[in-house]
Amino acid sequence: MFEIMQLTSDVATGEYMAWDRLRYKTPPAGLTHEEWWFGVKVARSSLLRPLPLQSVDGTFFSYALPDQVLRLLDDVTKRASGQIAAPEEITNSATKNKYVVSSLIEEAITSSQLEGAVTSRRDAKKMIKNKSRPRNRSEQMILNNYHAMQHISENQHAEFTPEAICELHRIVTDGTLDNPDAAGAIQSDPDPEDRVRVYGEQDQVLHAPPPVDELPGRLQTLCDFANAGPESDPYVPPVVRALTVHFMAGYDHYFEDGNGRTARALFYWSMLKQGYWLTEYLTISRILNTAHSQYARSFLLSEDDGGDLTHFIIYHLGIIQRALNDLNEHLERKASELASARDWLSGAHGELNHRQIHLLEGAVKNAANDYTVNSHQRTHGVAMQTARSDLYDLERRGFLTKVKRGKAFVFLPAPDLHERLTEA
Repeated sequence: MFEIMQLTSDVATGEYMAWDRLRYKTPPAGLTHEEWWFGVKVARSSLLRPLPLQSVDGTFFSYALPDQVLRLLDDVTKRASGQIAAPEEITNSATKNKYVVSSLIEEAITSSQLEGAVTSRRDAKKMIKNKSRPRNRSEQMILNNYHAMQHISENQHAEFTPEAICELHRIVTDGTLDNPDAAGAIQSDPDPEDRVRVYGEQDQVLHAPPPVDELPGRLQTLCDFANAGPESDPYVPPVVRALTVHFMAGYDHYFEDGNGRTARALFYWSMLKQGYWLTEYLTISRILNTAHSQYARSFLLSEDDGGDLTHFIIYHLGIIQRALNDLNEHLERKASELASARDWLSGAHGELNHRQIHLLEGAVKNAANDYTVNSHQRTHGVAMQTARSDLYDLERRGFLTKVKRGKAFVFLPAPDLHERLTEA
């Protein structure tokens, strides 16, 4: 026993492996895989921190903070809370809204795709931006998720309550369920055969959630946990708290359907509520959707390993980190496109007049700008015909698009203005 413990004393600094990976690694000299795993489990027990949330059999869930988790937490905390300087595009009030909307749309699409929605990203974005009616169940799922993300953004400081979570579920599932009455309603049929379960590829039961008579109490306990502040005892790091909310909503399965979408939405709500404002710009589900089996595995490992949520936490901290990296890469790419567009405009005096260059510089900075003949005329003090010629010339070149509002025409920056200027 003493020898086993000596050979497994590095659990706080080593990789936090589960049995399904450790069994294929070479154990320390003199130990079998089973002895090695026993020593790891005993050593980890001293690291585990209890949570006020229970599994179906009454065991309290727990988590550990080994070096691997601490490093991930430190990085995610600094970046998602804006402690590290955020890019100007998402702190500038003139441009940040378009990034929020873009992220909400992307999260709505990919979170729905995780639950089986089948539609093209292009069609889904067009539906949301044009405020079109959904044509099928998949598009309804995506539109619902978009409305749910908007709802969270608008109510991010509100307290978690069972009623608020049920309302969020109603938004997520409205018009998409076989039983319309199940939208926003905690599952209440006491028949165990009707209780929703999680099945594997061979129809084996992977997870049987708690019986329905326990759900109201468990949901209230989850809300109490989600609302606890940094002064709560025992202390739980805020990102760990948000991830635990995500896990428990998926574990308890409060609803007939839509539990996954609701759980991911609750994660966003918890992160925003606790001050991680940059989360609003992240598209977590897009990354989860690239490895659906790994997402499911993170749930099952934590349940199978005696309720140790460390496995789930490590996996999802890595997902958040990748989403932050993706955001930075996207913004760097857009900044490069913006610089190229400005370079072209600075040398465009032979192509365009100074009024047109001034207008395009403003459009490059803020794609939400719009222009009319009258506004352009007033800005530059020119004749109406001159203003008209400027705008129609920019439309002909593909830099502006013309739309009708009421009885007048309005000119908007082309959706791909940066690319058009770079290629001009």
